[in-house]
Amino acid sequence: MLMTTNRPADDSSLNDSPALSADEGAALYRLMTWLSPAFPVGAFSYSSGIEWAVEAGDITDAASLQDWLSAMLSDGAGFCDGVFLAHVHRAASDGDDTALREIAELASAFVPTRERQLETTTQGRAFIEIARNAWPHEGMERLIASCDSPIVYPVAVGLVSAAHGVPLSATMHGFFHAVVSNWISAGARLVPLGQTDSQRVLAALEPVVVTTGHRAMAASLDDLGGATFRSDIASMRHETQYTRLFRS
Repeated sequence: MLMTTNRPADDSSLNDSPALSADEGAALYRLMTWLSPAFPVGAFSYSSGIEWAVEAGDITDAASLQDWLSAMLSDGAGFCDGVFLAHVHRAASDGDDTALREIAELASAFVPTRERQLETTTQGRAFIEIARNAWPHEGMERLIASCDSPIVYPVAVGLVSAAHGVPLSATMHGFFHAVVSNWISAGARLVPLGQTDSQRVLAALEPVVVTTGHRAMAASLDDLGGATFRSDIASMRHETQYTRLFRS
């Protein structure tokens, strides 16, 4: 006779990994919330130039979307945003207001196009405002005040996560996952792609996300730079595109 029980057959495996501490659990909870598609920073309104790339024929299917996003991530805006996030996180963690202000200013000036500036500053402002109201922190206001230039999205994520003690490595990979997921969502609506193809692209980009995250955390500000000129042109051309579903 087949017997069933609510107790696992082997309880020993449950003790292999220690439980998260209260601080670790809180940090993970906040990071998952802040970088969830449901967090209201308006990311769904922006395509980072993907809309023009689809109209121009650069992106036509899952494979071409994957190639485009891989380049954006490893050789373009993705890598640069990761470098800014890492340096802001460290400056904020160290309480270095001067470095924080200079990095925030450089990150804002580094944005290549007007449409991309709208995208990243709008999301950055929304991220800061929601975080400060829902998760107030005594040190966060001083860090925000140190940035006397528009706070772009990666700077906002680095600043808030540092203020709340969320580790840099987890923040970096969570940030890249959120950015890539939004890019894929935009591409899926524009090409269009089905849900399975979208998940295949996300899975294929996993090693690129991990590698780019490691590069960004090891990079200096002198390593900033990109070679995704077609993506920058797409962002510029989107401004005058006749039919638009997205704001960038």
